[in-house]
Amino acid sequence: MSGHNAGQQTPLLEVRDLKMHFPVRDGIFMRASRFNRAVDGVSFSIAPGETLGLVGESGCGKSTLGRCITRLYKPSAGQILFQGQDISRLSARELKPLRRDIQMIFQDPMESLNSRHTVGDILEEPLIVQKLGDGPARRQRVAQLLDLVGLPARSATRYPFEFSGGQRQRIGIARSIALNPKLIVCDEPVSALDVSIQSQILNLLIDLQQELKLSYLFIAHDLAVVKHISDRIAIMYLGKIVETGPGESIYRNPQHPYTQSLISAIPVPDPHHRSQRVVLSGDVPSPINPPSGCSFHTRCPRATALCSELAPVLAVHDSCDQGVTAACHHIGAQTPA
Repeated sequence: MSGHNAGQQTPLLEVRDLKMHFPVRDGIFMRASRFNRAVDGVSFSIAPGETLGLVGESGCGKSTLGRCITRLYKPSAGQILFQGQDISRLSARELKPLRRDIQMIFQDPMESLNSRHTVGDILEEPLIVQKLGDGPARRQRVAQLLDLVGLPARSATRYPFEFSGGQRQRIGIARSIALNPKLIVCDEPVSALDVSIQSQILNLLIDLQQELKLSYLFIAHDLAVVKHISDRIAIMYLGKIVETGPGESIYRNPQHPYTQSLISAIPVPDPHHRSQRVVLSGDVPSPINPPSGCSFHTRCPRATALCSELAPVLAVHDSCDQGVTAACHHIGAQTPA
């Protein structure tokens, strides 16, 4: 893994108190009386060459966060610093040169690839948009990209529907690296794929990271998937990050009760190493009407009156491993069985 000494470097990406609140319009006049707080005050950084795994259940805001960083959405508040420049308020014209440096891999390659275009056209398009190279140089680059992701050069003349899901995702990855980006936001890139194919795609991403010096924000709802690719992991719940730290520490010694429940759900083949399953009660609350205090208190086995009144902040606790922060009033308390 490439980012173990990442802490000493200047971050490639730094996100500060980012918020994305979507207006919910209702009533006769369609006034925005309420907001969906999809991302509600998130801060983290990613160093050059590092992978940060972002994990949480469906609907916790992680994909919205990824789309804010790639500026597919304009965030409501906060800062997104890329190489020290705040990109959160840039116009479409100002963003254009930046599109080379920040790219995205989508969950469903069939939706994100234009089915009417050949694979060659799809991979050439970013080069045309950015006015890079002439026709022969671009076609040479397309062949090189296909080779990098393990597809034969003849794939360029075929259409996306002629490929399997795993091959289509390789095409999506090839498109994301076409402009030599520095950061790629991977939005659940393997969750739509067969388990046997998932590891191939993860290994490809790891190889490309080392070869091309890439940084990743790797979004997933499955902690088991993130384990193999991430240097650090951030756990997200209802628009906020509740725990963050080195991957090994999060797996071995999770602090937040939500993280503990996610880890206890990972299947372990050896029955002697299985932990007690931590089952959460209830459903994830609506981000339109989040609970008071700690947003997790409605489902938390440790919750006390304090939790419903005061929102905890991400902080270092005595029981945490080095580099781990967690947002909980009762770190170190035993979760009731």
